[in-house]
Amino acid sequence: MRKLFAEFFGTFWLVFGGCGSAVFASQIAASTDGGQLGILLLGVALAFGLTVLTMAYAVGHISGGHFNPAVSFGLMAGGRFDAKEMPGYIAAQLAGAILAAAAIFVINGGTGGSGPGAFATNFYDSAVYFGKSYSLIQAFLTEFLLTMFFLIIILGATDKWANGKFAGIAIGLGLTLIHLISIPITNTSVNPARSTSQAIFVGGEALMQLWLFWVAPLLGGIVGGIIYKTLLQNPENPQD
Repeated sequence: MRKLFAEFFGTFWLVFGGCGSAVFASQIAASTDGGQLGILLLGVALAFGLTVLTMAYAVGHISGGHFNPAVSFGLMAGGRFDAKEMPGYIAAQLAGAILAAAAIFVINGGTGGSGPGAFATNFYDSAVYFGKSYSLIQAFLTEFLLTMFFLIIILGATDKWANGKFAGIAIGLGLTLIHLISIPITNTSVNPARSTSQAIFVGGEALMQLWLFWVAPLLGGIVGGIIYKTLLQNPENPQD
């Protein structure tokens, strides 16, 4: 239960901090001429990275600090996580994410808005930022590749041969970079729990497109886990 509570609170913090910053920062951008949009994207990217970095040190030693179903599946594929623990972890992650989204919803005045990107939802085929739209295939490839590399970062940073004291920093900065790349493309998922929690409060197209933000990150996480285990992990240093 300590592991599940750690995953619950870690995922809550990720969604509340990351998605919360996006929801309220977008209101600032809407009240200006758009000149601050680029700065706000940087701030949101940092917010997501900081939530993972802080919780990695706060509760990572308890549960492993997944906070993300794609990470759990990737760690399982990489031989670092027992499949029998998966249902409990996914349930805790979804519960934490949804409760955090509910808190943001209440603070936001009981509204999630509508349309692509509203309430920090993920999207494809919509020109939300800078007037450019990315197709389903482009969005899928983006989410797949970025989640794959996120798992390689996680597995490498937490390897027995790595300096574990700095693992949280590498993972947090990795997630920041991921958001800098993909906020304009999909509003950045790489985390099905985070995508689900926001889509619930918007509905409509956000729920219809949610499938992509489960399938692409899960596949990317699994492939990243396999790549690290088979191609990068030191064979003289097998993981427990």
